[in-house]
Amino acid sequence: MAMRTIRGVGVLSVAKIYGALSAGMGLLIGLGLAAISTIGTGFAGSDLPPFMSAMFGVGAIVILPIFYGVMGLVVGAVGAALYNVFAGTVGGVQIDVE
Repeated sequence: MAMRTIRGVGVLSVAKIYGALSAGMGLLIGLGLAAISTIGTGFAGSDLPPFMSAMFGVGAIVILPIFYGVMGLVVGAVGAALYNVFAGTVGGVQIDVE
């Protein structure tokens, strides 16, 4: 088995993958938050009209994946760029391949 070193990664490639994964996580969190806000309003006896909690839930489903996706894109790009800098300085990650 040969050891190979990853000396650099594509910044845009890593950023896109990280952004997509983060957007998926944002969607899951948004769905959970929407369910909690819709169910919680019914149990709590809130003064809000029912459509307001539904609007909050829909907003979470739309806004959170966009926010998480953009933040994931930025963090992924910064992380990949930092990896490239440090991999050039101290050496990259070694992987075992056949």
